[in-house]
Amino acid sequence: MDKRTTEREVVAELRDGMTIGIGGWGSRRKPMSLVREILRSDLRDLTLVAYGGPDVGLLCKAGKVRRVVYGFVSLDSIPLEPAFRAARQAGAIEAAELDEGMLQWGLYAAGLRLPFLPTRSGLGSDVMRVNPELRTVRSPYADGEELVAMPAIELDVALVHMNRADARGNGQFLGPDPYFDDLFCMAAKRRFLSCEKLVETSDLLKGGSVHTLKIHRALVDGVVEAPGGAHFTECPPDYGRDEAFQREYAKSVNDAEAWAAFRSRYLELEDEAAYQAAVRARSAERGGS
Repeated sequence: MDKRTTEREVVAELRDGMTIGIGGWGSRRKPMSLVREILRSDLRDLTLVAYGGPDVGLLCKAGKVRRVVYGFVSLDSIPLEPAFRAARQAGAIEAAELDEGMLQWGLYAAGLRLPFLPTRSGLGSDVMRVNPELRTVRSPYADGEELVAMPAIELDVALVHMNRADARGNGQFLGPDPYFDDLFCMAAKRRFLSCEKLVETSDLLKGGSVHTLKIHRALVDGVVEAPGGAHFTECPPDYGRDEAFQREYAKSVNDAEAWAAFRSRYLELEDEAAYQAAVRARSAERGGS
């Protein structure tokens, strides 16, 4: 089955109030072309689930987010994502801050269609205090250990980005880490994958071993070919993080005039092609840096 689609067609399936899981990790291999298309839309009142980076920050800055469920929200080389931080401190969003392992386990529980999974993650920390809805369970076996009952994190939609994919939806990562993109897809009712390059199925193993085929076609409803689609986050080995662009973004967040200029130049554009052209123009101005 040919599952090729476009960013615009993907976002046309989304609705206000949806819970959207976004793959990647911090400022690494984020499905940014899909995030930018959400920014161009009228969507509001979203719940985001992520190991967050600029995906979360940009959507919070645009006023599209009601709630964020996260293990962290970071730009990696900039420890705290500034737009998310501003929204959090202003009380503009609801926040569910979890241990990274708890978030993983919640997605896995949803993927297995279980109501919860037991875990030690979160015990002995303030996670239980800041999330009073969490409960514990006691092991029914001889050990009798008390464990956190991490509830399933069910998603309406998952968005992930891969290095390569075929038209059927098989996705391949070529960098050092798969992150938890497969769990986001398992936990969601609808799943969309963007990729740097669409290739024939027979060519997928030419770029890596079978272990790099982390996303199975049964977990994908649509595939978008999006060269540079993770920009400004990194997507190795195709490209690294655009640190100069990331610094420009971060510096603009809390300055109204600078933010208006950044938004006009990069975000208030017709489509992804226009964004990529704007990025190339800025890179040329910097001398390719």
